[in-house]
Order: sequence, then structure tokens, then C-alpha cells
Amino acid sequence: QVQLVESGGGLVQPGGSLRLSCAASGSIFSIYIMGWYRQAPGKDRELVAAITSGGSTNYGDSVKGRFTISMDNAKNTVYLHMNSLKPEDTAVYYCNAEGTSDYDSEEFDNWGQGTQVTVSS
Repeated sequence: QVQLVESGGGLVQPGGSLRLSCAASGSIFSIYIMGWYRQAPGKDRELVAAITSGGSTNYGDSVKGRFTISMDNAKNTVYLHMNSLKPEDTAVYYCNAEGTSDYDSEEFDNWGQGTQVTVSS
């Protein structure tokens, strides 16, 4: 079983910065892509950023130029560096990983439990 654990969420003032981390562990053979999604109350879950093991990235329009996603392939960990935070960024942020299990060679697409990010003065 593959587990995803997020960390780094919390309360930050507008204009501030925060770094989220997501570590994947368990029966992992390889990870193809990891990403961050967020969901605010009353809204649909949306893509924040995603990155492949080869380094290709994709960002949601609302965070381009402010957020940066990176991945440590050796540690199966993805990071989200958030700068110039706005109140509109307030949401629960979820980590996602897709890859192949080392236990049964099956594909997996797993989610973390989420971490709360609140941007408020």
C-alpha cells in the first residue's frame, strides 16, 4: 500500500510564504507524476501544480508566477513553494501521486489526507 503524508500547512499573512511537503512511502516501484490540488468550501477541487519524474510541470492559472513545484525523486517527495499568498489561496491542499506498486506491479493513483492552508491577516 502506498501512503502519502502532507505537511507544512498552517496560518500565514497575505503576501507571506509557505512550503508544503508530501512524502510518498510504501510499496513503490516508481512514481510517474505528483501534484497538488486544493479545495475551498463550496468549490470544486482544482489543480494547483503537478510535476513528472522527468521534471515537466503544469500550474493552475491562478498560481502561475507565485507557486513553484519541485520533486526529489530519490525521496519520493514533492514540494510546493508558495509565495505572495492571497486570501483566495485559502483551502485544503491535497497531494496526489501516480505510479507503479512494487508489491503487485499494479498502477496506483493515491491521495493524501490534506493539509489546511489559511491566508489571513
